[in-house]
Amino acid sequence: MHYKVALHRTEEGYSVSCPALPGCWSQGDTEQEALENIREAIREYLDVVDMNLLDAEIREVEVAA
Repeated sequence: MHYKVALHRTEEGYSVSCPALPGCWSQGDTEQEALENIREAIREYLDVVDMNLLDAEIREVEVAA
């Protein structure tokens, strides 16, 4: 699965967010560290979403670009 992320250079290093997942942010001293950290943040975010849906009846819909 691919997610677009927004990478911002800061005085402390890099800040990175995933616009498709509100509140999913991370950071790193280097660009590579920030990207590795956001990968982990996305995994953890999606794990929480899955846990919150355990008792729900799930459906999928397709959205054309």
